[in-house]
Amino acid sequence: MPFCSHCGNQVGETQAFCRQCGAAQPIDAKAPGPPPPIARDAFSGISPRTASILCYIPGMGWIAAIIVLAAQRFRHVPAVRFHAFQGLYLFVAWLMNDQVLKWALVPIAHFHLHDLLSLVLLAMSVFMMVKASHDEAYSLPLFGELAHRSMSES
Repeated sequence: MPFCSHCGNQVGETQAFCRQCGAAQPIDAKAPGPPPPIARDAFSGISPRTASILCYIPGMGWIAAIIVLAAQRFRHVPAVRFHAFQGLYLFVAWLMNDQVLKWALVPIAHFHLHDLLSLVLLAMSVFMMVKASHDEAYSLPLFGELAHRSMSES
């Protein structure tokens, strides 16, 4: 048991001040300090199901997909990686539709091809969000094949 550096009274090992005189006690270099902060994974609170659903949010899912693919937590979870890749390819289809087909002036039953394809892509995104919420790795035509290929190469 240590003693006070000022008055010599006995103090506890964890006491910062002497009970007798109130003097601050020197900190022992060998005494254990507070434990270091625990590094928390940013994705520790996200379930694989939620991560899969986020990859299909229209317009914003590509951000979640890239984060999921880069996250250490989901590196060895094939279903989540599949949804992330498929969500990225679905986003590329959105981009192509908005940047290329938007300018095609071919109306089909009062809809431009761009509008029709936008509805189809929106329906595919919602459909995949529902499938991912049921933990199903449904493979969309073309996008699913590309996602499987990407998973085998990574």
